[in-house]
Amino acid sequence: MIGYYPAAQIRAAEEATGPLLTGGVLMARAAAGVARVALSELRERCGGVYGRRVGLVVGAGNNGGDALYAGARLARSGAAVQAVLPAPDAAHPGGLAAFRAAGGRVVPTLSPDTDLVIDAVVGLGGHGPLRPAAADAFAAVPGVPVLAVDLPSGIDPDTGQVHDPSVTATVSVTFGARRLAHLLAAPRCGRIEVIDIGLAEGESSTLGEPAVASLTDAEVAALWPLPGPADDKYTQGVAGIVAGSEQYPGAAVLCTGGSIAATSGMTRFVGGAAAVVVGHRPEVVAVHRIADAGTVQAWVVGPGLGTGAHAEHLVEHVLAADVPALVDADGLTVLARRPDLLAGRTAPTLLTPHAGEYARLAGHPVGPDRLAAVRELAAELGVTVLLKGRITLVADPDGTVLGNDAGSSWAATAGAGDVLSGMAGALLAAGLPPRPAGAAAARVHARAALLAEHGGPPGPGGAPIGASDLVAAVPQAIRELEGLGQ
Repeated sequence: MIGYYPAAQIRAAEEATGPLLTGGVLMARAAAGVARVALSELRERCGGVYGRRVGLVVGAGNNGGDALYAGARLARSGAAVQAVLPAPDAAHPGGLAAFRAAGGRVVPTLSPDTDLVIDAVVGLGGHGPLRPAAADAFAAVPGVPVLAVDLPSGIDPDTGQVHDPSVTATVSVTFGARRLAHLLAAPRCGRIEVIDIGLAEGESSTLGEPAVASLTDAEVAALWPLPGPADDKYTQGVAGIVAGSEQYPGAAVLCTGGSIAATSGMTRFVGGAAAVVVGHRPEVVAVHRIADAGTVQAWVVGPGLGTGAHAEHLVEHVLAADVPALVDADGLTVLARRPDLLAGRTAPTLLTPHAGEYARLAGHPVGPDRLAAVRELAAELGVTVLLKGRITLVADPDGTVLGNDAGSSWAATAGAGDVLSGMAGALLAAGLPPRPAGAAAARVHARAALLAEHGGPPGPGGAPIGASDLVAAVPQAIRELEGLGQ
């Protein structure tokens, strides 16, 4: 897994290194890492280093010191390095001396023909937007690639809240381990480069357990329940879908499609759209009444269901059954007025709200701290909660969280959530616990959106997609992840 850590945990790990911190060893290692990544960026983007212009925007403290020592290394490598100091009296004295000694120049503003900007205004201690002087320094070089030291300035390290103004980085160079903001504000952080400065994760780590983790592609592949030689449709998992209506059959078609594509052994469907569902997916076992559905190993209830008395009856029936259940969309609106339906439930339960549905369930908006929000709701309701978004967060009631960065917003299209529900429901039916089921489904869902967007492997370009395109791409996304996991 890939771990993400809060600022206090990173600071404690640094302090635990003792003389490595106080003697400047950690800073020297950090500066060397920043310089190494900067040199690589210049070679890749500009074809070389000599004579290329690098601009530093440097704040106070160790973050600024890292950049100044890195700037000295870049200057000795042949780059023309300039630094803007929004608060010159607070600049790291040793770093500034080394920077000047290597030929670096302190300037009032960066040259518009700068090739690379290094953002070192604030690090882990940063909160709130850029101050005017720093904002002006970045405004002077619009469109220039930015390398952020630790994380982009103007983004809170623990919540990922993006303030205005703030920096958008091409690459963020961080030390020892990823910060929470690298996941929670991933679109603003760019590529993440982790430099080992002596806080390495593992048995000898001073970091401890991460606050949030993401599954790797190999871990998702290992979790995915592909059928083996001894499997049949029952051991592979029977998912029951209660969704859609005669008036709105689309959610039913998409949700069952997601279940089938995610390799459920059998998908049963209950609802008024039974004929439409079978017309699209003849392998679905479809009935109109839930009493006729037969045995299932997990239920999905809610997409396109409506919110009236009949929908409430169906949600109540599903949650009364002693099998895993996923509640989405209209089912969540029912739960918002009938949270008692979860009382006493012991079978695994996964709720999958978007921000609006979260507000109905919790009684307040998500707010800027999405991590705290998803933990709060999971603990309050005693179930696993998957908070949808570009960054998906899946929290158990004990506060354990898995996150996933979709890498794009192509899945932000009508019906995509119905597909995700069907996929996660298939994984629940196969026996996965709710948290890994939600996280794994989100990863494959995101990859399928990229494949559907490009009509091939992820890469530049692409065109708008619909949720049906996403369903069609799910099997290829699974095949690709399985290949990566081997």
